[in-house]
Amino acid sequence: MKSLSRLMVGALIALPLAVIAQPSYPNKPIRMIVPLAAGSAVDNAARVVVQKMGESMGQGFAVENIAGSSGIIGAERLARSAPDGYTIGGFNDSVLTMVPHMMAKMPWNALTDFTPVSLVGTIEWGLVVKADSPHRTLADFIKAAKAAPGKLNYGSGGNGSPQHIGMALIADRGGLDLMHVPYKGATPAAVAVAAGEVDASMQGLGTVTSLLQGGKLRLLAVSTRERLPQYPDVPTFRESGMPDFTFNSWFAMVAPAGTPPDIVQRLANEARAAVNDPATRDKLLAIGVTPLGTTSAELGASTKTQFELYRKLIQEKGISAN
Repeated sequence: MKSLSRLMVGALIALPLAVIAQPSYPNKPIRMIVPLAAGSAVDNAARVVVQKMGESMGQGFAVENIAGSSGIIGAERLARSAPDGYTIGGFNDSVLTMVPHMMAKMPWNALTDFTPVSLVGTIEWGLVVKADSPHRTLADFIKAAKAAPGKLNYGSGGNGSPQHIGMALIADRGGLDLMHVPYKGATPAAVAVAAGEVDASMQGLGTVTSLLQGGKLRLLAVSTRERLPQYPDVPTFRESGMPDFTFNSWFAMVAPAGTPPDIVQRLANEARAAVNDPATRDKLLAIGVTPLGTTSAELGASTKTQFELYRKLIQEKGISAN
């Protein structure tokens, strides 16, 4: 028996390394946690991108929506997942850079509990009003707001939501006094504008595309640096009297802290390749997403910058998610 054991050990040692090495990544399906509701702008973008990534990597991606508590619940699930590349996150910037400043206590740290993978794309935003609103331009809206402080109101997806933050930035830069009306989600807020319940809303364009196309809403300005090709006649905030104003949200791919660098690099490379695919780019642009595909380091730097920007704004304005 001892001789047989020695022979078996010797045979194993003699095997080529490729035979006994661990299988290359990935060798099973990958789960992406989106801490937001199904049908949200990030969720829609994530499903487009991971479909292409799955084709390239030879493994399927399963998108799992774990909504609730402004993204805190789903993000905590990711933070507690094994850092092996088989559970990753599709986050918006609110989860990483806004929500942490609105809560007295957080179950995770936005800057240390996640490994940045790639800023896959930005979700572009704009200020919308009802289609027959008397405000035909951003200048009209600002003039009316200054003429009657506190009279004009706006809808958002809730206290501390990106819609709330976006309008708070507009009010801050424009010196406006606007009334906030929170709804239970971005879509109800957009519908409320179309119905005339509120005067305006700052919205991700993917959320309001059908309402714009259906003639229910008017887009006064977009928050990008340059005009968008899908809305060439709509000016930017910069062109409309707010030269220093830009605002968007993110589809950021992250992983649990401690995920091996080679896996992070592979995921970032695959995300970049996906958004550079012409068909995938067209799908993203159609839902108001500008494809990027940054490196891990670039996403990390952007997260830190935005984290400080929103910390200052949220503290100064006393914004809470409650």
